[in-house]
Amino acid sequence: MSKIKILIVDDDPDILEFVGYNLSKEGFTVHKYSDAQSAMEACKIIIPDLLILDIMLPDMDGIELCYKLRNDIGLKDSLIVFLTARGEDYTLIAGLNAGADDFIKKPIQPRVLISKVHSLLKRMKKEPLSSPSEITSTMKGITIDKSKYVVYKNEEKFYFPKKEFELLLLLTSVPERVFTREEIYSKVWGQHLIVGDRTIDVHIRKLREKLGDDYIQTVKGVGYRFSPND
Repeated sequence: MSKIKILIVDDDPDILEFVGYNLSKEGFTVHKYSDAQSAMEACKIIIPDLLILDIMLPDMDGIELCYKLRNDIGLKDSLIVFLTARGEDYTLIAGLNAGADDFIKKPIQPRVLISKVHSLLKRMKKEPLSSPSEITSTMKGITIDKSKYVVYKNEEKFYFPKKEFELLLLLTSVPERVFTREEIYSKVWGQHLIVGDRTIDVHIRKLREKLGDDYIQTVKGVGYRFSPND
């Protein structure tokens, strides 16, 4: 089985060395870059399983880099995590909007880093699909191809970032059922969520921007549901 490939982008050579060393010790294949442009070129060839990005880079903001990796380079299945000393809510929300999966706060502790990476990679694993009905589902004009992470609304095709897709899958798994915010956090993000309460709201808003407002209903004070009925 091939090794997990992790790509790190940070303009601080000490952080590159520190993070790279600790991840290499765990048996991961590590690629290190100090600027965004080199990292983007490398991603076209490497297709990393996980990217760890600094927010402050010399040639491009890390959030912009994340957006380009998701949309221009086409890294839909790769996990993207930010290394950041900044804890402002708007920075975290901007990162999620750009397609990030999580954050690791500086200063970095080796045990926390390794635990976070292993947790993220566990969330990446998928159960095998055994029948066509498990591969696609169609309701209210929306078809979800679970094997390709593609969503069709009538004739229009959408590629969702990983967490948006997993959130949509959860909501459509039992139409009309109300999923509480606690259930959504647990099933989509696991037990290692470090961002604030707006995380779900941001992802719901992004789903509605793409699919329209008629599919996902807010149940005030409880959570959200997918309603296939008009």
